[in-house]
Amino acid sequence: MRLPILLVLLVLGLLVAGPAAAGTSMFVGAAEDNARSLDPLRAKTKMDLAAAAGLGTIRMTSIWSPGQRTIAGDDLRTLRNAAMAAQFDGVRVMLSIYPRDQRTTPRTSRARGEFAEYATSIARLVPSIDDFIVGNEPNLNLFWMPQFGPGGTDRAARSYELLLAKTYDALKSVSRDINVIGGALSPRGQDKPHAARQTHSPTTFIADLGAAYRSTHRKRPIMDMFAIHPYLIPSRVPPTLTHPRTTTIGVADYPKLVKLLTRAFARTAQPGATLPIVYDEFGYQTRIPARKRSLYNHLGTAAAKDAIAEGRQALYYRKAIAIAQCQPNVAGLLIFHVADERNGNAWQSGVYYADGKPKSSMASVRRAALGAQASAFAHCAKAKTTSSLQTVVFHDPPAEPGPLQIDIECAGTCAYRARLIDLDSGDAVGKVDDEAFGEQTIKIPADDLLPGSYQYTLRTFTKGRPGTAVVRYSRPFTIEANPPPDPPLPALQTLLPVLPFLPTFVSTAP
Repeated sequence: MRLPILLVLLVLGLLVAGPAAAGTSMFVGAAEDNARSLDPLRAKTKMDLAAAAGLGTIRMTSIWSPGQRTIAGDDLRTLRNAAMAAQFDGVRVMLSIYPRDQRTTPRTSRARGEFAEYATSIARLVPSIDDFIVGNEPNLNLFWMPQFGPGGTDRAARSYELLLAKTYDALKSVSRDINVIGGALSPRGQDKPHAARQTHSPTTFIADLGAAYRSTHRKRPIMDMFAIHPYLIPSRVPPTLTHPRTTTIGVADYPKLVKLLTRAFARTAQPGATLPIVYDEFGYQTRIPARKRSLYNHLGTAAAKDAIAEGRQALYYRKAIAIAQCQPNVAGLLIFHVADERNGNAWQSGVYYADGKPKSSMASVRRAALGAQASAFAHCAKAKTTSSLQTVVFHDPPAEPGPLQIDIECAGTCAYRARLIDLDSGDAVGKVDDEAFGEQTIKIPADDLLPGSYQYTLRTFTKGRPGTAVVRYSRPFTIEANPPPDPPLPALQTLLPVLPFLPTFVSTAP
């Protein structure tokens, strides 16, 4: 048994709590892979950029190939490094798993089984990741083929539903609390079977996905959350634009999206009307100033020229966050990216330039992102349906030996997973899983902890609904050992043999 130790907080201030209240709280983050590195220091440096910008959730990717049943080698090491860096920075990680392109679409039962096994290997080998997106834009021919079958039938929605169901069941076998996210749809498509580029609009794909689900007579859901990429093209289009007469879905088309999900899954085991939504990719490119142009290439292309001023980028990101914050079923929004890609044919939509220096838009986006998490950025008529967490406080470690404590308050019954993470190893050395209704104090035993760096993590969600998960982290803190105690005074019996030889200082009576 290890001796009890004294807990000492070496960082400035108390451990971070947060949000102050529920209501309209949501996460704001980014879709970004630049923290995936074999060098842990580089991974941490890149993740620091996201944390500094107030982007508390990062969606990374993992590419599956036919025949692959487990993540291994450099792919596993880079993902672990990024996940560890995110944990240290208090950043939630979502992972999108998808085939590389249309040539590797998992169309057969065997391929779907391999894909599902690959997903579960990540859940087991990188246990700090609890949010998994299945597929990427399956309504586009870039990632999913064939899109159409005989008579113009939607083969993509049918085969994607089978993959989503298979992966859902596999991930739930690891933990029923894993959040399985479906959709990840492109915001537009043609719905033309004989077009040169075969694609489906999200409007058609959602309806066809519901029909495919119904045809299986499945009694379990296939997803806990729904993702969509509501890009607006061209970049000058504000996020307030709606598409009432077309099949496109943007941030401001929330009523249309909820209506589609409701109709697609009404009276089935799959929630639709209350399904949490994440805007998984949303980007506005900025024009690159002359002093930074040497960092980029191909800036003369049409893709690179579709850009706006940094001030307008900040305005549009703030507006999008405010819109999403007042949409009850929307759990969060992820911008695309944290930092620009150097290739002008890709995306220059980050709040940092390609060299990691902040754009003038960063500070404004940071305030909006942090305000959305704290329910302080917008005044909304309706509260969120995607979170039951109202408050969380990570307490100072006690001066005397005793358990570590976290106070939470839930609006209803919520499940929670409290962890104490050893930041040197990345392991959870303290765990408490339970349910709470209203206010509750979580106590994590600490008597056997070794000196080192630690951090609290807390994941809460409405009971039975992992798609409503909210994740909070404390600041890292240090635990030091108690100083050695003073040696005890010798017992009286050990002194008896030498007492006759000790000088006498006590006077005796005459």
